[in-house]
Amino acid sequence: MPAPSPSSSVCTFLLIFLLAVRASNCAAKATKSTRPRRQLSVDYYAKKCPQLEQIVGSVTSQQFKEAPVSGPATIRLFFHDCFVEGCDASILISTNPGSKELAEKDAEDNKDLRVEAFQTINKAKELVERKCPGIVSCADILAVAARDFVHLAGGPYYQVKKGRWDGKISMASRVQYNIPRANFTIDQQLKLFNSKGLTLEDLVVLSGAHTFGFAHCKQFVGRLYNYRGTKQPDPEMDPRLLKALQMSCPQFGGNSDIIAPFDVTTPFMFDHAYYGNLEAKLGLLASDQALVLDPRTKPLVQQLGKDKQKFFQAFSVAMEKMGSIGVKRGRRHGEKRRYCSMHT
Repeated sequence: MPAPSPSSSVCTFLLIFLLAVRASNCAAKATKSTRPRRQLSVDYYAKKCPQLEQIVGSVTSQQFKEAPVSGPATIRLFFHDCFVEGCDASILISTNPGSKELAEKDAEDNKDLRVEAFQTINKAKELVERKCPGIVSCADILAVAARDFVHLAGGPYYQVKKGRWDGKISMASRVQYNIPRANFTIDQQLKLFNSKGLTLEDLVVLSGAHTFGFAHCKQFVGRLYNYRGTKQPDPEMDPRLLKALQMSCPQFGGNSDIIAPFDVTTPFMFDHAYYGNLEAKLGLLASDQALVLDPRTKPLVQQLGKDKQKFFQAFSVAMEKMGSIGVKRGRRHGEKRRYCSMHT
C-alpha cells in the first residue's frame, strides 16, 4: 500500500511540533566497491541523444509540481539502487509472476519506496524511447532524474556523468546487507559505506539528503519508547520533538502509513538545515543523530551546518562518486532495457 501524501499526515505533525517550539521560544534558538569503477562521461549521449536531459527535465519538473514527494523518493531510489549491485537500475525490475526469487524492489527493505519515484523514471523512459529508441539506459535516466529533483528543491545543479548500462541481476536476497538501517551506529554505517568505496566524509555528506523527505513510524518508533533496550526514549532527542512524534506514532497499534519529515524545519526544501537540526537534537533517525555524537563525524556536521555552499559542493561530488559504484558497461555485463521494469 503506498504511503499517504505528506500534505495530510505531515501537516498535522508539523503543526503540533511548531506550536510546541513557539510555546517555548523564550529559549535561545538551538541551533570499497565490489566492482571497479568504469569511465563515465557528461557528453556520453551528445551525438546519439543530445536532448536527453531536456526530456528527463520535462518529466521531473512536472512531477515536482504535481507530487513534490517524487523528489526525495527518487533520490532514495537512486541510493538504494547504487548500494545493491551498483548503479544499474536493477531496483526497477519487477518480480516475474511465479518466480521463486523476488526482485530487489520487493525486498523488505524496499517495500516502502514510493510509487512516485518509479512513475517518474517510467514516464521519462517512455519519452526518451520515442526520441532515442534503444540508446539510453534506465540507470542513466535515474541518475539524471535524481539530480533534477535535488536542484528543483533548491539544491545544487551538477553535471551527471553517463554511460551506465542496466544490470541483468535483480535479487531481493542481495538487499538486506547492503542497505543501512535506521538504528545503525557510525561504525556500522562506515563499514557499509567503505565497502562501496565511500569515505567517512561521503557518509556525512550523503546523509544530508535527509534535508528533505519523510520516514515511516517504524523507522524511528524505537527511539520514542525503548531506545536500544532501555525502555526509555532516546535522551538525545529534543523533548518537544519527542512529544510530537509520540502523538503521531504510538508504541503499539499505530497506523503504519503515518510519516514524519526528516527535517522538521524545512521538510520540502533541499538546504543544509539537516545539520543544524542534528546539533539541536532534532534528528529523526538514530543513524542521523549519531553523526553529531561521534567525534569522527561531528566536526563535519558542524562545518556543513554553517556553510550551505560547502554542503552543496560536497554533495555534488559525493553524488557523482556514489553514482559510479558498480557501473556496468557493454552487453556482456548489461543491457539497455526498453521498459525499465523488465529485462529486454
